[in-house]
Amino acid sequence: MTEFKNTERELYFFRIRLFAIAGFILLCFTLLFARFVWLQIVKHEVYATQAEDNRISIVPVVPNRGLILDRNGVVLARNFSAYTLEITPSKINQDLDVVIDQLAELVDIQPKHRKRFKKLMEDSKSFESLPIRTRLTDEEVARFTVQRFRFPGVEIQARLFRQYPLGEIASHVIGYIGRISASDAKKLDASEEDSDNYFGTDYIGKEGLEKSYERQLHGTTGSEEVEVSARGRAVRALSRDPATSGSNLILSIDIELQKIVEEAFGDKRGALVAIDPETGDVLAFVSKPTYDPNLFVEGIDQANWDSLNTSIDKPLVNRALSSSYPPGSTYKPFMGLAGLELGKRTPSSAIADAGYFMLGGHRFNDDKVGGHGIVDLYRSIVVSCNTYYYMLANDIGVDAIHDFMAPFGFGEKTGIDLEHESSGILPSTAWKRARYKKPAQQKWFAGETISLGNGQGYNSFTILQMAHAVATLANNGIVMKPHLVKMIEDPQTHARTLTVPKESARIPLKQENIDFIKNAMAGVTKFPEGTSRLVFVNAGYESAGKTGTAQVIGIKKGEKYNANNIALRFRDHALYTAFAPVDKPRIAIAMIVENGGFGAAGAAPIAKLALDYYLLGKRPGDKEKEMLKEMDKDTTPVEHVDPSQMQSEAEAKAEAESEGGPQPGAVTSAPKE
Repeated sequence: MTEFKNTERELYFFRIRLFAIAGFILLCFTLLFARFVWLQIVKHEVYATQAEDNRISIVPVVPNRGLILDRNGVVLARNFSAYTLEITPSKINQDLDVVIDQLAELVDIQPKHRKRFKKLMEDSKSFESLPIRTRLTDEEVARFTVQRFRFPGVEIQARLFRQYPLGEIASHVIGYIGRISASDAKKLDASEEDSDNYFGTDYIGKEGLEKSYERQLHGTTGSEEVEVSARGRAVRALSRDPATSGSNLILSIDIELQKIVEEAFGDKRGALVAIDPETGDVLAFVSKPTYDPNLFVEGIDQANWDSLNTSIDKPLVNRALSSSYPPGSTYKPFMGLAGLELGKRTPSSAIADAGYFMLGGHRFNDDKVGGHGIVDLYRSIVVSCNTYYYMLANDIGVDAIHDFMAPFGFGEKTGIDLEHESSGILPSTAWKRARYKKPAQQKWFAGETISLGNGQGYNSFTILQMAHAVATLANNGIVMKPHLVKMIEDPQTHARTLTVPKESARIPLKQENIDFIKNAMAGVTKFPEGTSRLVFVNAGYESAGKTGTAQVIGIKKGEKYNANNIALRFRDHALYTAFAPVDKPRIAIAMIVENGGFGAAGAAPIAKLALDYYLLGKRPGDKEKEMLKEMDKDTTPVEHVDPSQMQSEAEAKAEAESEGGPQPGAVTSAPKE
């Protein structure tokens, strides 16, 4: 039986299939067209931007860090360019140690470089480029460049490096920069002003003026649009927003004066601050011993860090700023001025000094056995009579002393442009109540006031505070804020702006009283009785000064101070304050030589070298160098005292408090000048 095809039926199903296929194709093209419209019209700007971003890389342009110069234009901190071998850990596809070993065949990579690199990795993000070696030689650059194809993720970069050409000189002033740490980055991210300005920056100020003036020195980061290939290599620069270099700091420091003083200290520990009384310019800011800030720029190695950090001399401590000391007899001119201003003394007021002062059955000895005889205010400063100031302090009282001294800056921060300044201690009854918790300790004893008049007891000031006070006295009570940066210089216009353009305050003092104290301090440097007369004989200028000696430990009743029987680090500190010329002061100085003994022998010769250079342009000669050698000799009279009789500070304090007597630093015998 023959089967006939149903042509109409097959044609019907064919058409259905054809329409289905055509519909499917039309749907596909519709979807493609819709996607095209979405991408090219609706999302055109978004994807165009992404495409442009893939083609264009935004590269931060790091600004040149500002220079630091002294008042005469000598460069103290500068920049220089050099090549750095850098690794981006996230781009390394094999063992990192193997890569470093291979790099070491081309470039000198020492164990210390590896340790520093690993430390940087711990403190950084994996996608950051980190230096494994800095300051490559031209030969090392050439060797690596030839073999660069072997090391994806390793590049040579041209970088600016910080350098301190004078090394240790003024290191506590200048400070140093270091690589931005995790804590630094966290602070920068939290600051709206700084967060965007540090893209591409690896270093930041860590200490000294480098830290205090970080924002001014850093400048403003720029940017550059760079066209890159598919492999990420730069093809050409498209546009550039230049960086703005950091401002230059013009210091008030005279670096030659700084050098002379630091060299004069030699291996001794101590501090000196010299200030221009009229402007507040800090002319010298010395803390000894010092350190080399260049060691810190690229990360200090462990050996050098251990040497500095564990040294008994504590070279990292800024003694002029952060350490406080009893002022000793350098406090007496201010006590004398207080006596005049508060009506407790007149210029002719005199006492009969028998060599001691009695209070409540307690004997306060002078440094001179038998006393100085008849002593008026002028002579009390010239010969440094302790008994006169025991009596004066008792007559004025602790709170009145505090209120008179506070405007001179004793016991409070000066506000100098460095961080970590100590406030020191200017005692009062309110201070003691706040200082101690037990009621018995909070009570102020009359014997404690006696010690203050001689610059001992609770008195504790920084050398900076003392220099500031002397400068204010020399400037007739006009207070100028001490500062290390005199001017900030714009890197583009070179316009300079003063940091301290005017006075801070005026202390209401009678000019005749100021003149009297100045004249008495001038007598300290003169024959026949001035305590520093031998140092300033034929100086070539008239200076005013005051010697001082501050006790480090107390001694028991009835015993005399004998340096020969005391370990060096427990001997008295030597202090000296001065200003010159007397008629129109241009420089005021306060200084200390730790465990240096008598102020006249241990400190005054260094102060004279500073005055000689600044006033006369005179550098130390053979005579001056011989004088410094004499400072190293023990000039203390030999008194055979059993070392076991020496009393510790804690013991002296406990004994004094139990008897209602003086605090350590004022027990029984007073130091000589």
